[in-house]
Amino acid sequence: MTEPRVPGEGGSRLRLPCGESLHPRDIDLGLRDYRCDCGETHAVVSDVHPPTRFLPDFLVDTLQASVEVADEFGEFGTPHLMGLVLEEFPESIAVYDASEDGQVGFAILWVSEFDSRRLHEVIVELVLELMDHAVSHADEVAAAEFEEQLFSFDVAEFVDQYREERDLSADDVPGY
Repeated sequence: MTEPRVPGEGGSRLRLPCGESLHPRDIDLGLRDYRCDCGETHAVVSDVHPPTRFLPDFLVDTLQASVEVADEFGEFGTPHLMGLVLEEFPESIAVYDASEDGQVGFAILWVSEFDSRRLHEVIVELVLELMDHAVSHADEVAAAEFEEQLFSFDVAEFVDQYREERDLSADDVPGY
């Protein structure tokens, strides 16, 4: 996770899942992928990124209306999506708490072992699992209907279409 502050650096460095590190102040708010010295590309997410980065508006609205959160964020959002990822892949996500650093523009930064496209797939898969669990507590007809739709749902195809629609191509992302 974070390392102790080094005098003159103006803050801590974040140790990435690959073993490299970066200075959180080097992260631009629009950055979605970080081209690392390790040779890999890591997804970058901050708490100011809207959940619609990963999910359609109607689904975000539904999650916000139906998922109660008991934290300072007030409603279901990107921190909760990243919490799902952290729970499933704790060694694959580095987290930086920037709540005391007013110069970065975000309070929380996540950098994943995955690139942004793979992280997108992981988030969609985890949200589908969450929805499947919720529907399993509904009546049998609704659960069976959801299972049928889930069986024919192609996560990779959805992510490709959503990223194209939202213009989230990796070619447009600046790198380091």
